[in-house]
Amino acid sequence: MTITYLKRGKSVDEKMQADAAVQETVRAILTDIRERKDAAVRELSQKFDNWNPDDFRLSDTQIQALIASLPQQAIADIQFAQEQVRNFAVAQRAALQDIEVETLPGVVLGHKNIPVSRVGCYVPGGRYPMIASAHMSIVTAKTAGVDYVVACTPPIQGEPSAATIAAMHLAGADEIYILGGVQALAAMAYGAVGIEPVDLLVGPGNAYVAEAKRQLFGVVGIDLLAGPTEVLVIADETSDVEICATDLLGQAEHGPTSPAVFLTTSRELAEGIEAEIERQLAILPTADLASVAWRDYGEVILVDTDEEMVQVADEIASEHVEVLTRNPQYFLDNMRNYGALFLGPRTNVAYGDKVIGTNHTLPTKKAARYTGGLWVGKFIKTVTYQRVTTDEASVMIGEYGSRLCAIEGFLGHKEQCDLRVRRYKVEE
Repeated sequence: MTITYLKRGKSVDEKMQADAAVQETVRAILTDIRERKDAAVRELSQKFDNWNPDDFRLSDTQIQALIASLPQQAIADIQFAQEQVRNFAVAQRAALQDIEVETLPGVVLGHKNIPVSRVGCYVPGGRYPMIASAHMSIVTAKTAGVDYVVACTPPIQGEPSAATIAAMHLAGADEIYILGGVQALAAMAYGAVGIEPVDLLVGPGNAYVAEAKRQLFGVVGIDLLAGPTEVLVIADETSDVEICATDLLGQAEHGPTSPAVFLTTSRELAEGIEAEIERQLAILPTADLASVAWRDYGEVILVDTDEEMVQVADEIASEHVEVLTRNPQYFLDNMRNYGALFLGPRTNVAYGDKVIGTNHTLPTKKAARYTGGLWVGKFIKTVTYQRVTTDEASVMIGEYGSRLCAIEGFLGHKEQCDLRVRRYKVEE
């Protein structure tokens, strides 16, 4: 396979050094919050967000006032997007069925799908009000049957985002806190500033948020490592340079560490993409972020065939993969490692991020090799049970179990089996 890199992003070593710095920072913050709880959360919120209210939790009155400040069209648009997310989540939930089967005469095995009780949903903020993340986490949790949802989002320029709060409330959040970053995740995991500890943390965020989730795993469950957003645009000669560059920059604007990778079999596109990106950056209002992301993390890769594009794409294992080729179905049929696919020029990552109904909380940093994105199943525990209904079945399983326990040297286990054999075996 011939792979030509016309542009490379930061090296693996540079990325690892950045990751190590993030890990140390997050570890120190989590330790501080675990030991000092409310005091640490307040200090960190003041330090990072200039936010230290009497109560981090919004009252019903505050929530309604923020919602009332929005135009009706904004409310209607949020409700439309949430309806799409809910509709797809309902269909996914219906695919999760409880089962009970008799695997042998008198041996009944089953599983049940039980929602998690308490979930903490993180809705990112910072520069942008990420209202769609409220749909993706809270709507999906409630559709899965979660009893209680605590939701946190940071202030933006010193104030709660009215649109984000509206989305969180309309999605069904039981408590809403204006609290951001690592301190928000730690407060939900350990319990602080009025938040009772949750069982599961979900939601996307920056590198610090993703690392906090990684370090908190075990204290609580997590959905997946959804860090700075990634996009891979796959194109052949049937695509055009404008749409390719637009869709690369549309994700690069998330932040300065967002990888945007262009993979193509067209030399004309590969050699023309840089000039088109520079043209668009000159007029893009978010170029201050998108330009840095493209400079440091952008890549242009040229290969010879669709088969090679599949191989390279599976190695990259990107969060979002747009397929702008003659036959997008080929990539759906053959690709294995991706967070979400966007097939053909009529769709794009922005549709998935904001409104179409699939979930936008997706695996990053090659995690797509082993997990999919957030969906109702992430909020559900599939637990098993067994029932032996006849003496004969208990004896038969017990005899096998006894011999297998003996092989392993687990004599207490063996006695459990032997006791049932003695008790239920009918002497001939």
